[in-house]
Amino acid sequence: MKDCAKANNRIDPPLDSISDAALLALADDIKRWGRELGFQQVGITDTELGQHSDHLHRWLEKNHHGEMAYMAEGETLRQNPAALHANTLRVISLRMDYLPPEVETVKILDHPRTAYISRYALGRDYHKLIRKRIKQLADKIIAQVGQHSPRPFVDSAPVLERALAEKAGLGWIGKNTMLINPSMGSWFFLGELFTDLPLPIDAPQTNQHCGSCTACLDICPTQAFVGPHQLDARRCISYLTIELKTPIPIELRPLIGNRVFGCDDCQLICPWNKFAKPTDENDFKPRHGLDQATMVDLFLWTEEEFDRHTQGSAIRRIGYERWLRNLAVGIGNGENSAQAHAALLEQRGFSALVDEHIDWAMLQLSKNDRPVIRG
Repeated sequence: MKDCAKANNRIDPPLDSISDAALLALADDIKRWGRELGFQQVGITDTELGQHSDHLHRWLEKNHHGEMAYMAEGETLRQNPAALHANTLRVISLRMDYLPPEVETVKILDHPRTAYISRYALGRDYHKLIRKRIKQLADKIIAQVGQHSPRPFVDSAPVLERALAEKAGLGWIGKNTMLINPSMGSWFFLGELFTDLPLPIDAPQTNQHCGSCTACLDICPTQAFVGPHQLDARRCISYLTIELKTPIPIELRPLIGNRVFGCDDCQLICPWNKFAKPTDENDFKPRHGLDQATMVDLFLWTEEEFDRHTQGSAIRRIGYERWLRNLAVGIGNGENSAQAHAALLEQRGFSALVDEHIDWAMLQLSKNDRPVIRG
């Protein structure tokens, strides 16, 4: 094949005429551009998902996806990236760290009045920021290569992103089903760029470094793990507070504690997260005091205040009704205070779903042997 690299570093089509040397140089450029755009790691892999496809099928057969019908509907597309985006030969997998600085997560979990919001949701919605950066990467590739059709994804389509990231060498899928990186733990977002370029692929992560550790499985408040690498989403607090649109099962409500949007317990306990470093991305830093807000204060937001405070936030996706539902459960699991009672009564009547959880919370507080705390 001829060397298509020109003085301006532009590689002209057709793609099948690009030399191996030019593709290797382009892959190096892509990784450098990715780092310049704020990604901590970039890897390249092919589209063969093999055992990951089998694992997904078994998970769906057990109905562990619960009400997430889109997981089953998109199974074929998840198993075959080329079916999702025509002519895809490679997937560029990208990692962006999101650990916010100075968030005393464990202390929040130990304080029954404070609302716990998963670390990834404390700042701005990651979807738009990361998609924009990947689009910028795609534009750089197009400017270099010419005609081809890259397509960015950020948790917005049926993509087995952790499987692809493991194949691209970004880490291994741990027993808690999270992707774990040996230098950053698991506090990061993933994004992908599908491309028809026959780029050289990176060595996959083949070693599982969890060893005999089962800390993540043991700490789960609702015992959602039925085994290593096996999560029954129907019991997962992240599913219950974000994905579930119906009432939260009564038997699981007391186990949720003050977790009102997501849950990080299986990451907080993971020994590999001791290597995590705070992000430099300002957009991922806590907004509106959400890292220290009380449940009562959040519960008393009007719908207009909810819309205003969650603009540009991942929290917006659950809507005001489920926000109140989750907070009612959190208040019911908290201190038996006059403030809690007053707040619950204030929001009664918004909807049948919210009222059901308010009634449960009032009953829970009445069962509390401790006296009502004034103020």
